[in-house]
Amino acid sequence: MLLPPKAFEVSHAPQADPVQWDPEGEAMSSPNQNYEVGSGLSQWISQEEARWYALHTRARHEKAVERRLRDQGMETFLPTTIQVHRWSDRKKKVEVPLFSCYVFVRCALSAEDRTRVYQVESVHGFVGVRGSSLPIPDEQIENIQKVLTQSAPWRSYPFLQAGQRVRIRGGAMDGVEGVFLSENGDHSLIISVDAIQRSMAVRIDGYDVEPV
Repeated sequence: MLLPPKAFEVSHAPQADPVQWDPEGEAMSSPNQNYEVGSGLSQWISQEEARWYALHTRARHEKAVERRLRDQGMETFLPTTIQVHRWSDRKKKVEVPLFSCYVFVRCALSAEDRTRVYQVESVHGFVGVRGSSLPIPDEQIENIQKVLTQSAPWRSYPFLQAGQRVRIRGGAMDGVEGVFLSENGDHSLIISVDAIQRSMAVRIDGYDVEPV
């Protein structure tokens, strides 16, 4: 079930020792994309217990947070996009997070996990509801990972709460689910992460879809 707007909270972290970070610049969109996935769950965490969670971070500190978590052996996911920063006399390509201020981490949410997360500067806390961290279904993360490996055009899109849910059948994005959208004759699939209320749209012209 999709959450209503403003339905999530952030469990704030205790203060950590200050660390210096390199800021990232603001930019305008371009259709190129990438993503980073870190691996290496500690030996006391079983894969069956681990779930995906979203961390709320300081703006422009997402890459530094993801790197520090990965260095501590945590499994992470930071979807990114290549954007173009324009000046009057030049332009520069910059890699920025797809979802600003969010980093995904897969863990068992043990006391050790929380300690490692909260030790990282610029982490505000886990995203959740009523004080509880909200796990993200594996398929929502996997859908984004699969789309980012393809060359099909996509873009960020406002979070949707209702619509006809469909599943792609066949091709490189087989099994990806989302909300079907038709605009000016173009067909797109809206893929959302409910916990952080963020979405992306990918063009699916030529793909076969079925209702979910």
